[in-house]
Amino acid sequence: MAARRARLRFGLKTAQQFVSYEEIRRVWQEADAQPAFEHAWLFDHFIPLGLEEQSQGPILEGWTLLAALAAQTQRLRLGLMVAGNTYRHPAVLAKMGATLDLISGGRLDFGLGAAWFEREHRAYGLPFYSTGERIRRLGEACEVIKRLWTEPRVTFEGNYYRLHEAPCEPKPQQKPHPPFVIGGSGERLTLRVVARYASIWNYNGSDVGEFRRKQAVLDAHCAAIGRNPQEIERSLQLPVDPARPLAALRSAARTFIEAGATHLILNLRPPYSPDIVARLAAEVVLPLQEEAEAVEERQVEAEE
Repeated sequence: MAARRARLRFGLKTAQQFVSYEEIRRVWQEADAQPAFEHAWLFDHFIPLGLEEQSQGPILEGWTLLAALAAQTQRLRLGLMVAGNTYRHPAVLAKMGATLDLISGGRLDFGLGAAWFEREHRAYGLPFYSTGERIRRLGEACEVIKRLWTEPRVTFEGNYYRLHEAPCEPKPQQKPHPPFVIGGSGERLTLRVVARYASIWNYNGSDVGEFRRKQAVLDAHCAAIGRNPQEIERSLQLPVDPARPLAALRSAARTFIEAGATHLILNLRPPYSPDIVARLAAEVVLPLQEEAEAVEERQVEAEE
């Protein structure tokens, strides 16, 4: 359980479809007051996910909602899990991310992915490139954004993006820049981008055996570029099913923790029960943190 000697970090996700701003704000402010939770997330979609008949339902835009929540919380790290790169030019994303980091007092975890929802692209007239091109664009976008956050002026001549003496002022509060959180599991391309740029990698699956295998691939990509793979936190999302006992959620989380996960996101679905934050803290997060601490103590004692 403590093989990586990394502290467990738990968060909540409130995908902003079929739910009001006031309901999301309540959950975030309750989590902000609950030390068991360290991070909170929205998603980045314009059309609700789910059944076709649900696609016309209400959904709030992610970046503007995140800015509002950043201004009304004090402690939680926050971000989108994850922003779709093809929805906005990376220079625009860099400006948005820098502004959000300043609003939040340096709490942004910058989530980014290649984007996958073809119907969403078609609906809004956004080009939907091949999988390979979307991932290559993701790699270029990471380089563009990192440079805009750390250099006075950026000139960039890529295959997909070009900048000429582009500024990004003011810079983010976090130095050298907010951590990149990259989602995706493609072994040949996506995990190479993760190895080069990410501080947190989000695995978007539910099979623990595959999670272990993908980690080994990521470790190999890190070795190829001379990066310590332990610099990258291993993240995943676990759905909170109100119809199932929280003991089942705790057991599922434990399985992934034993496989190397250190950054766990409990994905809520509306309607949110009035006590959901407190129950998740008491019945899921705190017991797992205590177990991890006990395992690490035993390991340290054995090494001594």
